[in-house]
Amino acid sequence: MALDLLKEKGVPLDRQKFTWKDLTRRTFSKLDDDAFTRVRVILMNGIEAESVRFSHACARMNRELREPLALIRRVEHFQQTMVNWMNPPDQSPLETTLGYEQTAIEVTASVAQHEPDPYLAQTYRFGMLEDFDHLYRYSALYDRLMGKDPNNIVQSYSDIIPGRPTVLEHRHPLDDVRRPYDARTADPISKLNALTIVSAENQVHTYYMNIGPIFTDPVARQLYAEIAAIEEQHVTQYESLCDPGESWLEKWLLHEANEVYNYYSCLHYESNPVLKDVWQRFVDYELGHLHYVMELFQRLENRDAAEVLPKELPEPVRFDTHREFVRQVLRNEETLSAKGTEFVPRAEEHERTLRYREALHSEGVPSDIASAGYIWRPGTELSVESERVGASTVAEGRIQ
Repeated sequence: MALDLLKEKGVPLDRQKFTWKDLTRRTFSKLDDDAFTRVRVILMNGIEAESVRFSHACARMNRELREPLALIRRVEHFQQTMVNWMNPPDQSPLETTLGYEQTAIEVTASVAQHEPDPYLAQTYRFGMLEDFDHLYRYSALYDRLMGKDPNNIVQSYSDIIPGRPTVLEHRHPLDDVRRPYDARTADPISKLNALTIVSAENQVHTYYMNIGPIFTDPVARQLYAEIAAIEEQHVTQYESLCDPGESWLEKWLLHEANEVYNYYSCLHYESNPVLKDVWQRFVDYELGHLHYVMELFQRLENRDAAEVLPKELPEPVRFDTHREFVRQVLRNEETLSAKGTEFVPRAEEHERTLRYREALHSEGVPSDIASAGYIWRPGTELSVESERVGASTVAEGRIQ
């Protein structure tokens, strides 16, 4: 039975409590748990980070909302802490990176297939092919630096092959801004989809900007710098899909509904019993947040929340492999680029993008260097330390 957002009130805000032990419970296993458990943890960390980020921005612009925002924001912070601390300590930053790219591929693929607006669906497919290529580049780096098979992490749910080449993804900023949906006529799921994907991409960008400098390998440092730039482009692309005419309170209401939706989706698919309990708890907490904001929306804007929200939650985000869909999109749309707000064949790119890309690549392209000669096959991971050192030495010489 679908969840009725307007009737299900969840746990009231004043009953949402945490302790330090509660916040730092047992983690998932990076090898024994299903890869989609990691995907869900990564996604919900990004969803919560977006909520906190939005809340701070909203508070700076709205005097009368500062206190209500502060109350919910503290709970959102603790929710993000609990979710993020589910990551295991033996999962390296590069392994987490593989998880981030798998999340971007599989979640965006699910969203693209269920998006009713053709332009928005095209935008999601466009970005998905770029994240698909990032997984390939980081897999090559994982083999190069650690001598391990990336399928230890992604568990063969996602292909390890090139997508739209990262070298060709760099575009002038004006060619990354998209047309927004119209808040008055858009399907509610379109609004939730846009929030879901921009939340995930913003978190990827933040993560790469934080961990990129920790690597000593020069190729790794430059690869993270390069792909972080693409993630910034993706944040620009996806946030521009949201109608800027929505009021602050309307946007807050949508954020809370989106958190309910995504926790509900996680709960629907989760196989880890510890995480399943967390997802259920936070569905109930977010319903409490949603109804708190619904009351504010109705009182301060004199509008019915039913104008904005779906009565029932849409079909859950599908946490499963989308291999055949991705392959089909790769065959049909790999050669697309963007010109202004529209998607065009690569031959029709704007001159400003060509000049921008040429300047960036004038001293070498990290994504090409990191994956030079790399083709994933079972058993091809490096096994001898001297081979890793040799590969590192060769690549280091090429990138400097």
